[in-house]
Amino acid sequence: MKAGCSQLKPVVLILILNSCFYASYQLTGLQVCELCSGTVLNGTEVGQLCSSSAGRIDGRCCLKNDNTSDPERIIGLDLSNCSLTHIGDLQGASTALMVDLSLNPIVNVSDTAFQGFIELNHLILPQDIVCPGGNTSWGKVEVKQGKRLCEGQKSMCNQTGQLSVNCPENSLCAPYGPGFFECSCADNYHGYKCLREGEFPALQVFGPLGASTVVISVLLWVTQRRKAKAL
Repeated sequence: MKAGCSQLKPVVLILILNSCFYASYQLTGLQVCELCSGTVLNGTEVGQLCSSSAGRIDGRCCLKNDNTSDPERIIGLDLSNCSLTHIGDLQGASTALMVDLSLNPIVNVSDTAFQGFIELNHLILPQDIVCPGGNTSWGKVEVKQGKRLCEGQKSMCNQTGQLSVNCPENSLCAPYGPGFFECSCADNYHGYKCLREGEFPALQVFGPLGASTVVISVLLWVTQRRKAKAL
């Protein structure tokens, strides 16, 4: 019985973390779709992508789910002609296949604006803005009708997906957006620079953290209840 409980605890913890992540993703995604007034038009690049993908338009986003059991995700973001001068956090649309930022007086794009956009293959910018990660991060870069088209995001890792010179020993390289990569420990390794061998002690690490969070939440709830009764 004890063995069964010890196996169940990490699963429950993972489910709780996933639920929190999904809720925060939904909120951030909604905010991205409402960064500009109006809606995606059928004749635009994002509109055509949405139509051909059988997606659903919501504000400035095109949403789609791969099957009925999966939540909707953003596959297209159209912020063209929105009078934007700075591009900062777009993480709510990190699942996008296409992003259109053309027809904006953009003077600055954050270095991390497209970090995590591993599926982004079509990016449309004003012609004076350089493709994120530079031209070497894209298969094709061209300027047409006042727009810069960045197409075919390239991986910063080697093509085999094996150990990379960019990452420490015992770790694997994975794409993490145009010009970015991330390193994750190979199987049976964890810790600083993946130097520790063996299974990661998830229960010992996250168990006390979860317990302390519950205790603090209960204390705050009790405190608020006392204040309410005092009033």
